[in-house]
Amino acid sequence: MTDAPRVVIADDQALVRTGFSMILTADGIDVVAEAADGEQAVAAVERTRPHLVLMDIRMPGLDGLEATRRILSGTIPDPPRVLILTTYDLDRYVYAALTAGASGFLLKDVTPEHLVAAVRLARSGDALLAPAITRRLVERFVTQDTATAALHRDLAVLTPRERQVLQCLGTGLSNAELASRFTLSEATVKTHVARILSKLRLRDRAQAVVVAYETGLVTPGGDPR
Repeated sequence: MTDAPRVVIADDQALVRTGFSMILTADGIDVVAEAADGEQAVAAVERTRPHLVLMDIRMPGLDGLEATRRILSGTIPDPPRVLILTTYDLDRYVYAALTAGASGFLLKDVTPEHLVAAVRLARSGDALLAPAITRRLVERFVTQDTATAALHRDLAVLTPRERQVLQCLGTGLSNAELASRFTLSEATVKTHVARILSKLRLRDRAQAVVVAYETGLVTPGGDPR
């Protein structure tokens, strides 16, 4: 029994799938399936139950965005995390994927070392991938709808300190930066983050960033309120 991450790679370009598969396999990560479109990706997830899907957005037929929605809709028990693959760091579809539950994104020209590290981090859920880029992306495409935000998450369940942590987390701060900001240990910060995710029923920090913007705790282009 291995604890190696189990990964599905979904991309319509065979060269991308092969290259990523070789890089991950060489580092002990188990690539359990490859998919050339969204339908194949959903089927592969149902069949292999991976920890993580590397999902291209722009694929023929069922695209990666809809495939992500289906995988994370709640119909698949213990669904995997989804990392979006894109050639553009400000692709509006990436934000849509984050709101659908994706855990982050990677540019396709990622270095082998970064790819491996991203897969391992995404499985753990301990860190938001490319926080500066993700924040820039959220700031550009987030739409604040008060009614939707109120329905989306009730922040009243958070303590005052947890709200402060969520505000700063929404700006893309790492655990170390949060610890420095609040003069806390990283272990204490991790506990606060874990409680925030649990209370708001969030899968990971990527979703927490989206919620911070959608509820107005952080405003596009501004500091935490």
